[in-house]
Amino acid sequence: MDAKTEELRDAHDVLADFYVTYLDGQLDGDPIERSMLDLFAEQVRSSGRLDVADVGCGTGRLLPYLAAKGLTPRGIDLSPGMVEVARRDHPGFDVQVGDLWNLPFTDGELAGVVCWYSLIFLAPDTRAAAFAELARVIRPGGFLVTAFKNGDGSPRRGGRSANLGVEFDTYWLSAAEMQARFTTAGLTTVFLGHRPFNPVPAGYLLTQKNP
Repeated sequence: MDAKTEELRDAHDVLADFYVTYLDGQLDGDPIERSMLDLFAEQVRSSGRLDVADVGCGTGRLLPYLAAKGLTPRGIDLSPGMVEVARRDHPGFDVQVGDLWNLPFTDGELAGVVCWYSLIFLAPDTRAAAFAELARVIRPGGFLVTAFKNGDGSPRRGGRSANLGVEFDTYWLSAAEMQARFTTAGLTTVFLGHRPFNPVPAGYLLTQKNP
């Protein structure tokens, strides 16, 4: 693990309980994000399989929502602190420590993957491998949905606003780059949406793995 990844992991260990409070009720108050997850869930259910993973699940806040939509979700996160909180607050769900470049799934094991603001940490030289790894674990015809912060891809320092003494690099990628990365990895765009500010520009992308 390189120094930047260690920094990201260690920072999120510190931030785990902060995010529980910070994100409390966020999904309940956001019909756009619920709609994207609902669309993903409907598409996955129509495939006849229900096994999905939330990659970069953080505190596990999406796991109960995905389960309520009829899916069988598991969580993966780089941060042991986040995984500990997810297991504490959402018992009964399978949540593991893991990284985006070596996911603990066999080829084509999953009907779908959720990456909810978890691809904003990918440095340029790590992106191709990460997108390829996500595609590897999705079965042909399966789906991936992602929410991301829309920008020009330049590095930004995150974490400072929490006032907990941690920082880490983030990268807000453009919708065009997100689509291009998924296309190269073998996934086709099903739906792309934008939200200009709330409080930052956000994008929502649903893709399907090619047969």
